Amino acid sequence: MRGGRKAIGNLLVRPCGGMVDAIDSKSIVERRARSSRARGTNQAIAGPCGTVYPGGMKMIAAAATALLALAAPLHAQVAAEPVAQRIQADMPGLLAIYRDLHANPELSFQELRTARIMADAARQAGFAVTEKVGRTGVVAVLRNGAGPTVLIRTDMDALPVTEQTGLPFASKARGLSRAGVESGIMHACAHDTHMTAWIETARLLATRRGAWSGTLVMIAQPAEEIGEGARAMLADGLYTRFPKPDYVLAFHNSADLAAGVLGTTRGFAMANVDSVDVLVRGVGGHGAAPQTTKDPIVLASAIVMRLQTLVSRDQNPVDPAVVTVGSFQGGTTHNIIPAEVALQLTVRSYSDRTRTRLLDGIRRIASGEAIASGIAESAMPVVTVKPGYTRATWNTPDFTGRMTTLLRGHFGAARVVDLPPAMVGEDFGEYGRAAPDHIASLIFRVGGVPADRIAAAEREGRELPSLHSPTYAPQADAVIAAAAEALTVSAMDLLRRD
Repeated sequence: MRGGRKAIGNLLVRPCGGMVDAIDSKSIVERRARSSRARGTNQAIAGPCGTVYPGGMKMIAAAATALLALAAPLHAQVAAEPVAQRIQADMPGLLAIYRDLHANPELSFQELRTARIMADAARQAGFAVTEKVGRTGVVAVLRNGAGPTVLIRTDMDALPVTEQTGLPFASKARGLSRAGVESGIMHACAHDTHMTAWIETARLLATRRGAWSGTLVMIAQPAEEIGEGARAMLADGLYTRFPKPDYVLAFHNSADLAAGVLGTTRGFAMANVDSVDVLVRGVGGHGAAPQTTKDPIVLASAIVMRLQTLVSRDQNPVDPAVVTVGSFQGGTTHNIIPAEVALQLTVRSYSDRTRTRLLDGIRRIASGEAIASGIAESAMPVVTVKPGYTRATWNTPDFTGRMTTLLRGHFGAARVVDLPPAMVGEDFGEYGRAAPDHIASLIFRVGGVPADRIAAAEREGRELPSLHSPTYAPQADAVIAAAAEALTVSAMDLLRRD
């Protein structure tokens, strides 16, 4: 691993993972030198990251120069050190990184500072780094002989949410969303824990190159929250400019699992996510003379009610789906029947076939109800499916089984659980979809909620904050430690030397 001190904003990253103020960078060794001189001793002096400078004052000048000017080499024993033990030793520095990322979130495709931090960390670990892939994405490659290629992904973007956690390092950032609305910005989906674990995984694997053979590709992806980042990186040559993976891995923080518990799902893990707009048109008029109108509010209400049958009557009960009307906007005042009503829907499914059936059903119901209401052919409802939808995430079943067995053997069965598929969306599935016959894919969950807090909520019959909540604050150290260990162990198994 090539390390060294490198400024990131007003922070300085140590080769061992800690952060100190940049203006204090020289003082780490110098303070100890002064202390030794004051004692009149010439004994060995301990430097940062556990480095020992034998000979005390006679060696201090050369040691300080080498430390500050060059990347300090890691000790050989680091590679042999147990992964969990190394993570715990690194945790103070990792939490400094996490808090910095949490306090400075950036929205989708605006992750400029964040991307620099990720790129610098990967370079320090010895990776060849390319920035601005898919606009703000980062690709880091570490070639280590013959063998398969493993890709590990983190996401970087935050949400337009005003934080209410009360944390001392809570985000005070504000910005404009794609809709042009100013709001607070928060890592309410815990991508800050994802990134910190990614950094530690890169370091751990780089210092253990003697134990594996192959190619490691680590990517920091923008714009997961809007479902566009994975496609942007693929379109920018992720699989043509860089080594094409045999395996792709990622994890996501979970607000439903106890902190440090891992969860895997075979097959469909997360859903297709479609946003659908329905413009319902009628003939407006006076509220006291409805006979002169074609009331779009009544028509839109009928459409909303009939849409409920898409899942309850048209859909196979063992093939889950969701059609939710999240917005119904029409009218301006009490006594006017409007000319239009706008509906906004979210549609969730797993298979492409089910998705097509649901979207066709929405069009059929909207037109059918309009015909029943006497709407002219020229004024039929307009159904618009938003482009760039998030496609379902598929965990390769046999690969997921293999990794689940590995992780249970490593962590113990109680810490690795089977999870049902979820109806949330995640664009990680694009990496496997790009070459489904070639790439095995897995995204797993890592719990972020302290176990005692879950138990208390169950006793009291109350709900805990979910992901995307302005009050969600995971137990960061447990998430980072479990995720970094799981990713490292998994990659080393996939890349192990014969």
